[in-house]
Amino acid sequence: MTDAGAGPTAGTQDGPVWRSRRTDRRSTRTVRVRTSAVLIAATALAVLLVPPVVQLDQQAVDLSAKLLPPSWEHPFGTDDVGRDLLLRCVYGLRVSLLVGVAAALTATVIGTAVGAFAGALGGWVDRVVMRLVDTFSSVPHLLLGIFIIALFRPGVWPVVISVALTHWLSTARIVRAEVLSLRSRPYIDAAVSGGASRWRVTVRHLLPGVLPHAALAAVLMIPHAMWHESALSFLGLGLPTHTASLGTLVQSARGSLLAGQWWPTLFPGLFIIVPTLAIAGLAGAWRERLNPRRRSELML
Repeated sequence: MTDAGAGPTAGTQDGPVWRSRRTDRRSTRTVRVRTSAVLIAATALAVLLVPPVVQLDQQAVDLSAKLLPPSWEHPFGTDDVGRDLLLRCVYGLRVSLLVGVAAALTATVIGTAVGAFAGALGGWVDRVVMRLVDTFSSVPHLLLGIFIIALFRPGVWPVVISVALTHWLSTARIVRAEVLSLRSRPYIDAAVSGGASRWRVTVRHLLPGVLPHAALAAVLMIPHAMWHESALSFLGLGLPTHTASLGTLVQSARGSLLAGQWWPTLFPGLFIIVPTLAIAGLAGAWRERLNPRRRSELML
């Protein structure tokens, strides 16, 4: 009697617990998405509104005001030559976002083309292309990026080219996997049986099916590209030192940090971390809605 009554009681308890866990996950995801959206909106407002509102020249040197701590006049303080750090961080964020978005779009186009080509043709073409992708993937991104950027003069577009040419590999794998999955669908077989050429099937049916995944890969790539640009600039291999980039700001603040001035390092670092985490948070929620059962395949 006791055992017979225990079963329904346990089942009754398991149901609400399971629903509670699912509700908690949804609540956590909602909070994450809203927080990420607020941070991205704040970033966009800072980039758009701070330069015209703060009537200061971000390149103006004032040695009498060097390394001032945060105050009402200079909310982020000043750097080692008296330049306003708030403006410098905002302009640096502009440059980092430009590099991140341009590099992510370029890498996505390259990766989508290569992945769709390999997946649509299949056979020995697919094997050769993917072995080349594996070969390039075996080289560290930063090392390959340094080699590529060494071929150009320092500037924004060499950094974009360097980041793009080292970050298309994951997109190629994602697109190729989705193309192989779509090729097994009945409507693809029907199109082939109806006399559609391989080019027409690829353009009309396969590419539209992989575009959401390619777009998600591009969004996920933006934070990674921003970090990559910051690393190159920190090493002195990306943008010129006089250009306001988040990487160059952190690099130039190393001496100040050793002397006890924390603000020239803290605020550029926060401008790197916060927007990238916000973009990654929104992209992660999109990834879960797009393909909740195969989340790991969309990780870059």
